[in-house]
Amino acid sequence: MANQTCGSGCGCSGHRKYSAAVTDGVERAASRAMLHAVGFSDADFKKSQVGIASTWSMVTPCNMHIDQLAREAEAGVNAAGGKGVIFNTITISDGISMGTEGMKYSLVSREVIADSIETVAGCEAFDGLVAIGGCDKNMPGCMIALARLNRPAVFVYGGTILPGKHKDRDVDIVSVFEAVGAHARGDLDDQELHAIESCAIPGPGSCGGMYTANTMASAIEALGMSLPNSSAQAAVSPEKRDDCRRAGAAVAQLIKKGITPRDIMTRPAFLNAIAVVTALGGSTNAVLHLLAMAEAAGVRLTLDDFTRVGRKVPVLADLKPSGTFVMADLVRIGGTLPLMKMLLGAGLLDGSCLTVTGKTLAQNLRGVKPYPKGQQVIRPLKAPIKKTGHLVILYGNLAPEGAVAKISGKEGTSFAGKAKVFASEEKALAAILEGRIRKGHVVVIRYEGPQGGPGMREMLSPTSAIMGKGLGHDVALITDGRFSGGSHGFVVGHITPEAYAGGPLALVKNGDEILIDAEKQTLTLQVSDAEMQRRRTSWRQPKPRYTRGVLGKYARQVGPASQGAITDLA
Repeated sequence: MANQTCGSGCGCSGHRKYSAAVTDGVERAASRAMLHAVGFSDADFKKSQVGIASTWSMVTPCNMHIDQLAREAEAGVNAAGGKGVIFNTITISDGISMGTEGMKYSLVSREVIADSIETVAGCEAFDGLVAIGGCDKNMPGCMIALARLNRPAVFVYGGTILPGKHKDRDVDIVSVFEAVGAHARGDLDDQELHAIESCAIPGPGSCGGMYTANTMASAIEALGMSLPNSSAQAAVSPEKRDDCRRAGAAVAQLIKKGITPRDIMTRPAFLNAIAVVTALGGSTNAVLHLLAMAEAAGVRLTLDDFTRVGRKVPVLADLKPSGTFVMADLVRIGGTLPLMKMLLGAGLLDGSCLTVTGKTLAQNLRGVKPYPKGQQVIRPLKAPIKKTGHLVILYGNLAPEGAVAKISGKEGTSFAGKAKVFASEEKALAAILEGRIRKGHVVVIRYEGPQGGPGMREMLSPTSAIMGKGLGHDVALITDGRFSGGSHGFVVGHITPEAYAGGPLALVKNGDEILIDAEKQTLTLQVSDAEMQRRRTSWRQPKPRYTRGVLGKYARQVGPASQGAITDLA
């Protein structure tokens, strides 16, 4: 595909397939004049233009360094003979807004980010893209945009944060959320809580466990859209700066070879991504985001694909939140590449998939050395943490279109209890902290789905409060909302249809018996069909919480969680 003309009649070579339309010819003099003002020379108009999509922001430590990484990517593009052009998009902070009304904007931001990158790249006619993301939603947001645009592109992960230290123990953002629960129980005083809060986030980078950011970075690398080991580097490190420079150079090569994201983002590549997420014990948000990314790439992916992969792929990583180690520990022993080589050798990855290196996954992994002897972060295939996947898709009369559970194995494989029903996250959290949730309860949080919330808030505050209260093995939580990658315990989210759309979750009453069975993969409300029908006749849809602005628009457009909660479902 290299060296083709762009099709516009300008006579340029294929490396300026898009940019030639805005820079070539007498009639584009005004365009060139404006580009001169932002630093273009005459020679630059003959080069491929590569947009550097930066998600830099000072609203969160996850992204506070990405402006510097964008400069490195720009330098890599320029050194490879292209012309890098940095532009910015938004980011929000899940961790800061967690448990508040502001968290409703979190999932919405994924769509805003995708739309904004598509808008800038489409308008400015970039020939290729480097997208740099560092927090939960801007990563899949970047990937959705790259898939839609389908121009040569590389994704760069901003990198993981280093852990904080408290009394010689690694701490992170989830440690703080759980400390809040311990404080409510009386196990921590104000001074100790403040000490943990003050040291948990020591600098730039994404939250340090196998939470959503590290999960999605690993998934995107396994998908083939990042350079090898981009997902397993510290945010502040020479390796991450080099990763950005090499990504810039890689896009220049992809442009020459005519390789685009949809050549890489195939169905087998998505199954590779699911396999790596499973082996790492990754976040439930991976289900939501991979479904959305696949839709943008024109690839058929369903909830049941997670079940199929999970039957074959074991959980091997002893990483937080349910495990012992943090991402920095995985970086120290070699990152994700030895794990992928192990999975490839066992026939659990498709090595023929193309990647942004221009080589196949198997070729990228050919020279990778195994993990050092004695390391305890990644278990051998013969001695897994869990023999099958932890992302369990449940169906039943409470979730006719599916729900997503995160079952590490430590919390058991089934739970039966009586419902305690709440119409919002705040009401549930108050009940937990006040001691009104006790052993044997199933906390039901509804009207927090994509439409009903709107925005499908993450339930990290209530799940962390349950753990902090010492109820992690005795209480379950189910919701049509979703969970942070930091959530653990017996939790089920993404219940579809959501309560606001009239799903069965809307009909649950206090005291109803609920059964969660990970072995049978069922979520069951122990209420007769006749009683459910009686309840349905008296149910009325609540008034929408937002009718104007971005949340109102999102609520009107968003699809179900079982299809990725996207706003442009075909």
